[in-house]
Amino acid sequence: MLFFRPVIFAALALTALCTPLFAQADAPASPCRVSGIKTGVLCGVISVPLNPEAATGQRIDVHYVVVPALARRKQPDPVFYLAGGPGQSAIRLAGQVAQQMTRLNNRRDLVFVDQRGTGQSAPLMCDEDRHSTLAQQLDLQRRGALLRQCLRQLQQLPYGDLRYFTTTIAMQDVNAVRQALGAERINLVAGSYGTRAALEYQRQFPQTVRRTILDGVAPPDVALPASISTDNQSAFESALAACEQEAICSKTYPGLRAHWKALLESLPRTALLADPLTGVAERLTLTREMLLGAVRAPLYVPVMASALPQAITEAAQGRFEALLGLGSMFNARGLDRLAMGMHFSVVCAEDMPRLANSPDQAGADFGLEFTQFYRSTCAYWPRGVVPAGFYAIAPSATAVLLLSGGLDPVTPPRHGERVAQALGAKARHLVVPHAGHGVMSLACMRDVLFRFIDAEDDAAANAVDASCAKNIPRPPGFVPVARVTEAAS
Repeated sequence: MLFFRPVIFAALALTALCTPLFAQADAPASPCRVSGIKTGVLCGVISVPLNPEAATGQRIDVHYVVVPALARRKQPDPVFYLAGGPGQSAIRLAGQVAQQMTRLNNRRDLVFVDQRGTGQSAPLMCDEDRHSTLAQQLDLQRRGALLRQCLRQLQQLPYGDLRYFTTTIAMQDVNAVRQALGAERINLVAGSYGTRAALEYQRQFPQTVRRTILDGVAPPDVALPASISTDNQSAFESALAACEQEAICSKTYPGLRAHWKALLESLPRTALLADPLTGVAERLTLTREMLLGAVRAPLYVPVMASALPQAITEAAQGRFEALLGLGSMFNARGLDRLAMGMHFSVVCAEDMPRLANSPDQAGADFGLEFTQFYRSTCAYWPRGVVPAGFYAIAPSATAVLLLSGGLDPVTPPRHGERVAQALGAKARHLVVPHAGHGVMSLACMRDVLFRFIDAEDDAAANAVDASCAKNIPRPPGFVPVARVTEAAS
C-alpha cells in the first residue's frame, strides 16, 4: 500500500466517453486460482487501446480477478481494490486483501485489477538486481544507470510508449472492467497511491461510485517527492521523542539524539558490513543517503520503527547490521516488487511538474536527497499529458471514509485532512494516532470497513463507530530482555 517505494539506501482532455467506445472484453471471466485465496476465483481480461485517442492503434490487455461473493443472493455493487506504489500489482495482493474483507465478500464480489503497467497488464518491470554485491546495491550512481538501461528495454516493448501509463488513462481501464462485469455502481477501497487513483476514478466517473475508502491519502496535487522529506522528518522526530518519553527506553539509550547527530557528521565512512540476506561481509563506504534510506524504511511500520533507537545507538558505535537489517525486513515483506517503469511514468508525469512550486520544506536531516533522485530520473523519463482537472478535488456526492495513521511517514493526517475538506460533507476523516502507513489492515478495522460499505445509506455509513482503532497503543521502544532488567534495577 505504500506510496513511493522506500528503496533501501536509495532515494528512490480525455473524457469519460473514451472507455466504453474502445474497450473490448476478450472473453468472459473464467475459473482460476490465485495465490493466497483458498477458494476458486474468476480471471478475466479486457483489451484496451494503449492510447485512448487512437482506437485502431496498439492495444494492451488489462487483467483482473473476481473473488465471487459467497451468498447466492449477492449485492449488485462489487468492491474494487486499487493498489499502491505506484507500481504494485493488485492481483498479487488479492490474497492478503481478501482476508481483510471476508465479511464484505459474503455478499459482494471483490475485484482486483492489475493497473496498466503492473502485474499482468502490459507490465513495465525492470530486471531485479539479485546478484549484485551489497556495495553495488547501495551505489546510487549504479542504480541510476540501471534505470536508464531499464527504460531502453521497456521502450522496445510493443506497448513501450510510456506516455500512456498515467493514472487518468488507467482509471478508464478500471471503468471498462466495471462495464465488462455489468456493475452499475461499485465501491472503491484504495491504499496509498491507490487513493490518488480512486480520487481520479471518482472525478471521471462519479455516477458509478457508491462508497469510497481511502487509506493513507496521497492527494493528486501534492509533489510527493518533496513532501516525503517533510513527512519523513516528522515521523523520525516522533520516534526519537517517543523513546525519550519512555523511562526504560530513555535509560537504555541515553543521548539518542546526540548519537544520531554524531553519526550523520561521521559520514561518509568506511565500514565492514555483512549482507543481511547472504551473510557475506563487505567493506564499503557509507554515505548520508544510505543512512537515511536505512532509517526511512522502518518508519512505515511502527513496530519496526520501535527498534530504531537500538539500531541508531549501535550504528553510532560502528555496528550497522541492525539498521541494515530493519530495511531488509521491510523489503522481505514483499512490498518492494514494484513495476518501476510504471512507477516513474506516473511520478514523472503527475508529481514532478509541480515540484518547483511545492510549499513543503526539506526535512532538517532528510534534506533533498530523495527529491534529487526523482528529479534526475524524471529529467529523461517520458512524460504523459495530465489533464488540468486531475489536480482538483470536487465535493463527493457519496460517502467517503478517509483513514490516516498518525505515525505515517509518507501520507500522514495532514494530507487526509485537506482532502476530506475538499470532498465536503459526505467525507469523514479517521486518524489512528499510533498507526503507520496503512490503517485498514488493523484487526478492529475489518468490521468498520464492512459496516461502512454495507450501510444502507450514506448517513448510516458515516455514523459507523470506529473508535476501536484510536485506542491502539504505540509499540514501546525495543529493548533486549537483558537490558530491560538492567534498566529497571
